[in-house]
Amino acid sequence: MPPAKKRTRTYDPARTRAAVLAQLGNVRQAVRTLTPEQLALPTRLPGWTVRELVAHIGMAVTAVGRSLDRPEPARQDAVLLDWPFATSANSSAIDDFTRRLAGDHPDLDAYLADVEQDLTGQLDTHPGTRLLATNAGALPLADYLVTRTVELVVHTDDLNAAVPGLDIPYDRQALAAATRLLADALAVKAPGGSTEVRVPPFAVVQCVEGPRHTRGTPPNVVETDPLTWIRLATGRTAWHDALHDARLSAGGDRADLSGLLPLMA
Repeated sequence: MPPAKKRTRTYDPARTRAAVLAQLGNVRQAVRTLTPEQLALPTRLPGWTVRELVAHIGMAVTAVGRSLDRPEPARQDAVLLDWPFATSANSSAIDDFTRRLAGDHPDLDAYLADVEQDLTGQLDTHPGTRLLATNAGALPLADYLVTRTVELVVHTDDLNAAVPGLDIPYDRQALAAATRLLADALAVKAPGGSTEVRVPPFAVVQCVEGPRHTRGTPPNVVETDPLTWIRLATGRTAWHDALHDARLSAGGDRADLSGLLPLMA
C-alpha cells in the first residue's frame, strides 16, 4: 500500500505514555493471578497458549527498546498511519521469538516488571522526536508509542477472551488511541466521504468513494462500540457476526465495509 496521504491525527505524548504504562500495568496485575492451568489455556491466536500471549505482550512493548538500540535513521520516511498496514510482515519470526520468550521467562510477572521498568527508563532518556527504525519505516518515538496502545488493547482483549472471568480493564486513553488510529487507517484504506463511521465516544471518520455528505443525516452510517471496532479492524470479529449480534449497525448502500476489513492481519 502506498504511504498514507491523509493528515495524521496528533496525540499528546504525555497522555500516550501514561496510557501505555497504565495498560501494561493492568495486564501485569492480572497475569500475577493466573494459575498454571490458566497459562496453559489456548487463545484465539493459532498455536499460542495464554503463556505465549503474555510473552508476546511483553515483546510488543520491548520493541521500543529494540528500536532504540539500533542506529537512528537519518530521516523520517513514514507516518503513523502507515503502521497498521505493515504489521503482517515477519509473522513467522514473531512467532518464533514469542515462543522463545515464553520458554525463557517462567516468571511472567517478573518479566513484565522488567519490561515496565525498561520502558520507563527509555522514555525518560529519549525525546519523543527520536526516530526509530520500525516495520513501517522511520517514525518518531512519540508516534511509535501510539502503536503500542493498539498492541496492548488488542492483546488484552485476547487474554480476556482466553481466560473466563479475567476481565482485565482497559485504560480509557489507551482504548481511545487504539480506536482512533484504526478508524483513521480505514479512512486511508478507503478514502472518500460517502460513509460516516462512528465509534463513540472516541472517533468519527468519513470514508469510501462516492457522493460526499455535507448536511443533515449522512445517507451511509456505520456505528459500533470501541472494542467491537478494534475486533473488526484486527480480524477478531467478522463483519456479519457483529451485525447478527447487534454489536454493529450499518445503514445505506455504501455502509457494508466487510470487503475492507480487517485492516490488520
